Amino acid sequence: MGKAVIRNIIILLPLPVVLFSLFIGSSENVSFQKIVALFYSAHPLPPELETVKTIIYQIRLPRILLVFITGGVLSVSGSAMQAVFRNPLVDPYILGLSSGAAFGAALALYILIVPVQLLAFIFGLLAVGLCYLMARKNKQVSIVSLILAGIITNGIFTALLTIVQIISDPFKLQSIVHWIMGNFHTANWDKFNMVIIPVLAGLVILYVLRWKLNVLAMGDEEALSAGINPFRMKIWVLLAATLSSSAVIAVSGIIGLYGLIIPHIIRMIFGVNNKITLPMNLFLGGSFLVLIDDISRSFRGFEIPIGVLTMLLCAPFFIWLLKKTNTGWQ
Repeated sequence: MGKAVIRNIIILLPLPVVLFSLFIGSSENVSFQKIVALFYSAHPLPPELETVKTIIYQIRLPRILLVFITGGVLSVSGSAMQAVFRNPLVDPYILGLSSGAAFGAALALYILIVPVQLLAFIFGLLAVGLCYLMARKNKQVSIVSLILAGIITNGIFTALLTIVQIISDPFKLQSIVHWIMGNFHTANWDKFNMVIIPVLAGLVILYVLRWKLNVLAMGDEEALSAGINPFRMKIWVLLAATLSSSAVIAVSGIIGLYGLIIPHIIRMIFGVNNKITLPMNLFLGGSFLVLIDDISRSFRGFEIPIGVLTMLLCAPFFIWLLKKTNTGWQ
């Protein structure tokens, strides 16, 4: 199968995945026949179809769209960060962005004064900056030092998050714990509207800069020779990736390794050209996380946190990648 065919499949994949996911759920009042009848019924709807309409349009649809945006953003941000640091082992989770943004969101919930999005963005950016400064030595950032700095950064913000948990009342503590595990069971249109503007802003910036990411991935000297200020460009990319990632993390919680695995898959198929891989990461990353969320919410009586499922699914796959493939920038 050619790359062009695979690319078209990935571009068209979100539509059938979203439509399929509308039929997935634990509610016994929403059957396949009732959903089909809803689309063909005239108004006013009978009472049983009004219930189906509420579940579809007010519960399932906003959740599906929010999950799709989250998966796409984490994948695109991971791919952009890997290009900036020239390191295929980098993603928002490993660099501490996820734990930093989660701490900021939890802190905002605790003090109830500052908007959740704002603190999530500030501490997400602070975490990435701290990780980069710790790893940078002699104007170079090695793979080992960056991973170690990410571990330290994650540890710092996880400890701070634990402190917030300890001093929080039971109701706030429950929200924070759900955040840490990663879930979408409280997804609604308000949360979707809250994240859509920063997400679009971050994605638009990354899309505009996608060809410059190819130059950055070649090294600072090559970027300078091409007339690009590498330091300024890295700041713009990290700001855009942090803005969009922290926005979705503020409503989804920590979803580990996802921004690492999907860029690897895309790079294995399409290579390292960011003009192609960034859009592909958006479509495949969003679609795949929606399918994982379908598994999460298909259980009757309880829901497995999606952060747990992604870790269980992505960790073995990543181990297989390390053993069987040689992915990188060459």
